[in-house]
Amino acid sequence: FYEKTGTVTPNMQRRIVRQALDQLPSEIADLLPTDIRARLQLVPRRVALEEAHFPPNEAEVEELNAFRTPAQRRMIFEEFFLFQIGHAWRRHATSMELKPYVPKVDDRIRASAAKILPFKLTPGQRQSLKDIVEDMLRPEPMHRLLQGDVGAGKTIVALLAAIVAMENGLQVAFMAPTEILAAQHFGNIARLLSQSRFRVDMLTGSTPGLKKHTLHAHIERGTTNLIRFGVAQRAALRAKGLRPDVLLMTATPIPRTLALTDYSELDVSKIPDLPPGRKPVRTWVKPESRRDEIYQLIRAQLDAGRQAYIIYPLIEGSEKIDLKSATEMADHLQTEIFPAYRVALLHGRMKQDAKDKVMHAFSAGHIHILVSTTVVEVGVDVPNASIMVVEHAERFGLSQLHQLRGRVGRGEWESHCVLMYQAPWTDDARERLGDFFGTRQSGLPALRTGDLVRDRDIMEAAHREARALVDERGLSGELLQFVQQRWQDQFGLIEVG
Repeated sequence: FYEKTGTVTPNMQRRIVRQALDQLPSEIADLLPTDIRARLQLVPRRVALEEAHFPPNEAEVEELNAFRTPAQRRMIFEEFFLFQIGHAWRRHATSMELKPYVPKVDDRIRASAAKILPFKLTPGQRQSLKDIVEDMLRPEPMHRLLQGDVGAGKTIVALLAAIVAMENGLQVAFMAPTEILAAQHFGNIARLLSQSRFRVDMLTGSTPGLKKHTLHAHIERGTTNLIRFGVAQRAALRAKGLRPDVLLMTATPIPRTLALTDYSELDVSKIPDLPPGRKPVRTWVKPESRRDEIYQLIRAQLDAGRQAYIIYPLIEGSEKIDLKSATEMADHLQTEIFPAYRVALLHGRMKQDAKDKVMHAFSAGHIHILVSTTVVEVGVDVPNASIMVVEHAERFGLSQLHQLRGRVGRGEWESHCVLMYQAPWTDDARERLGDFFGTRQSGLPALRTGDLVRDRDIMEAAHREARALVDERGLSGELLQFVQQRWQDQFGLIEVG
């Protein structure tokens, strides 16, 4: 079935496709290796092209609608497979690099790590730590993603892995996306290591020149064992070709579809456990017309001694987009809605010292309601904050909403995340907020034939076959040429082969 495109009718499209197919020879080049086609019972490419556009009379309507005819399965697999080949090759190329030093683990190192533990690890933490340390003991650099909900204990797992490196005479760099997060983690880690022999320092873009020079000297001499980096230093280590072990951490859930696409080059560990006494964050989607009851919910939380976030997508009002701005609403909330409580504003255009002052006051409980833009989406740890309201939630991406929600639910109290939308609920708003509840994934590659939700089984097969081919046999011929041409710019494959 063809949809009308401009002045080109479906019948015209069918004639054009028919003419193009008639010009093809009976056999055409096929990028899929013969053994893979045979193992998965995939029809030849020429047959797939013909029958995908002109199904045979015996084709079942149910199979056509479900995209499960032999021709459709073949075309979907090919698209997924060629996508996965680029990821598989880059992963393979990275695995061929060797670290300059491979650490070891013995009873002394285990005892050193056990000394800093403030609590017993959960089963998920123990398994993740086992995965990470096993990677560190291999000669190839580690490339692992650690995913766990807010408060699941990712940082302590990373710190225990860091101790393995430091006990082997190596240095560790912890890189954070914001200076606020770098400062918070620096304080926590320095406290945990206060009785150890390891030195911890923090270096950020705003570190004064003299102190920065001193820190550089400590790092070069090796007297600093562990350092917290801010934003500016993220790519420096990789650019120097040091081939370090790399552990990425995220609180955003990684759906299986993303694990097979954006994160397919990484090994993934998950901490599924919720900490003892931790309650899941209750998430609500509410229209503008329910604003009064949301304010009542906020007031109830404040009366109980808790704190609140209210998030806006804009800093200042705009004539083009009818959205409430953070600056306007901060004044309105303070004077009209919550006069008995202290309301403060935080946004990305503020100077760093002003942002730090607001965040420190909020962390200390001197500010009850923080009106903010997405500057808080990463790196704010205020356990007493138990409610977040996201205004115009349909304007935010899926990952942003997950990160924002992660700012609440860090304490022992039941927490709430309210996603507000402007009525009427448009198709775009429904789709975006539906993504947040898992009905669809965002941030996925644009595909012509496949659908990552509908065809997940085919994607998993393509992922498996691409990895096996690259790892066991390598690439050659037309498939190698395809990788060189297709993935050169996207993956930076300067040398392939």
